[in-house]
Amino acid sequence: MNREVEMGLSIPEEKPVEEPEDEVEIDSIRGTLSDGPLIMNAIRDSETGEMVATDVIRASKVTAHFRNVAERAGYVSISFDITVPAGMSDSQWQLKINPFMRIMEDTVALDPVYITGARYREAQLRGYERYRAFLSTIITDTADFIRIHQLEVFLERHFPETYAMKRDTSFITEPMAENLFGVTQRDALIHYTRHLKWSRNERRKLRADRMYGKYVKDPILKEGIRLDTVLTDDSGDFIYRYEHTFRSRPGLRKVAVYLQGSLYERGECKAELPFPEELTFYISSLSSLADDRIRYRTVIYERVVYDNTKALIDFEQGKSEVDTLLGDNASELRRVRRCIDDVLKREEFALDSLVIIASCSPEGSFSTNRKLSKARSESVRKYLSDYVPEEWKDSLKTSELPENWKQMALLVEHDSILPPQSRKTVLALIEKMQDPDETERILSRTPDYKYLREKIYPQLRSVSFDFYLHRVGLQKDTVHTTEVDTVYMAGLQALKDLDYKTAVRILRPYDDYNAALAFMSADYNHSALDVLGRLDDRNARVCYLKAMVLARMGQMKEALKYFELCIAYDPYMEHRANLDPEMYELIKTRNNTLKPNNYD
Repeated sequence: MNREVEMGLSIPEEKPVEEPEDEVEIDSIRGTLSDGPLIMNAIRDSETGEMVATDVIRASKVTAHFRNVAERAGYVSISFDITVPAGMSDSQWQLKINPFMRIMEDTVALDPVYITGARYREAQLRGYERYRAFLSTIITDTADFIRIHQLEVFLERHFPETYAMKRDTSFITEPMAENLFGVTQRDALIHYTRHLKWSRNERRKLRADRMYGKYVKDPILKEGIRLDTVLTDDSGDFIYRYEHTFRSRPGLRKVAVYLQGSLYERGECKAELPFPEELTFYISSLSSLADDRIRYRTVIYERVVYDNTKALIDFEQGKSEVDTLLGDNASELRRVRRCIDDVLKREEFALDSLVIIASCSPEGSFSTNRKLSKARSESVRKYLSDYVPEEWKDSLKTSELPENWKQMALLVEHDSILPPQSRKTVLALIEKMQDPDETERILSRTPDYKYLREKIYPQLRSVSFDFYLHRVGLQKDTVHTTEVDTVYMAGLQALKDLDYKTAVRILRPYDDYNAALAFMSADYNHSALDVLGRLDDRNARVCYLKAMVLARMGQMKEALKYFELCIAYDPYMEHRANLDPEMYELIKTRNNTLKPNNYD
């Protein structure tokens, strides 16, 4: 007796709060199954000579609605039902259903679903059994190709010494074995080998792949498919809830899902099953609620600007000439020149002066170090004057710092090698210092003086560069102005781009509406509620976010309170809530409340 089979694609039964007026009609597939062979009308193709099925599979209508789904933490989950009737059980058919998702300009193939009749699967398994039976005829033991008994008789008659080795367990070296068997053994093996049997076996090996294709016409796949199920009885229709989660994209408003299906019998495709309509999922993202107004910040500009850098320039002991071949002088001087070039390129600043200050370590007398410091500063000034424009040369000034005791105190204080007591002693001497030469003599008698000279003192022989600039065109000493807060706007853009981790990191310090929205989008609900608690409840969107986050946390009574406030401030937000799946339970609770304004 013939049975009708109808396959459908639909949205799951759970409906959104407010359904759009338009409905999508999804064609389901209706075919005919019988206990006997599947008979389909066919004609011969004039070009290929193949018989081509011409039966039209009748279609019935299954109504499916659009669905609103929520983007959460940058991901969207959609679900739809694929229905296969009980008539598929105990059948000789297999349905291969391939879902596709259209997302913006891309079409993404999802994992296919296979619905297999019991007799179809039995045929698949029989194919594997026949292939295994073929493989069992291939001989893997090469000894099976040799007439062992006749070979042993030959050896026993003509080579008794060799034959005696059959039961000899003593160790025989490889050269001796070669001498015993040699070419004669190979000749004997060739003579007693079943060459015809070996040739047939080799031909079987070469035919293994072809025989696999002959017996296993439709392999059973285990990877790359969402479902492969076998229907074994007709107790009821089979409904598969297909769920798919994917990474959302900036500006994504909707995705469409459609199916392509094929009907197979005995491993051959008998018909293509088209699904002319598609399901549409509208995506609700919290990022669409972002306050995208430009944010400004107040900036205070000082007319006079100061900057500085330091370089470790080595000099020969007691000398002041700049030697670019000494130590790291070449790289340090290049870095200083780059700093000067950067300053000269900034059109908003004008250089008033660049003060070059060379400092020495405490060895030697203070007066000698003063002269040496001054000479070294002048030497660096002359070197740099060759690398600045003529109009800037007069801006290069010099000063001297004979002995940098302040820097030495900092280095000693943060040194991890000196014992704590030694650090205290050195710091106390520097703090009470009246005569630098006397202090240095006292240090020279301490047990840690060698370490100080080798590790600390070299870091004091440096040259600092102090830049004194002023802003061009600025008359007042201080000017207050506003400019676009580029950092905040970068956080807002990250929020719109669904990069919620970056949005949270940037917007967290601002503690405002968009910061709360970033927390909610990243699913940091307690942090979001904490920020919202400091915002103005008279703002409709603030109340909306409060209602949503409280609903997420299960505090429905408080959530309803803020939802009512939101609607009172802005009636449009009720329509927005109807489109937001996260607000479904809250709206349903509100509609079922007899006195929605009584929360006491």
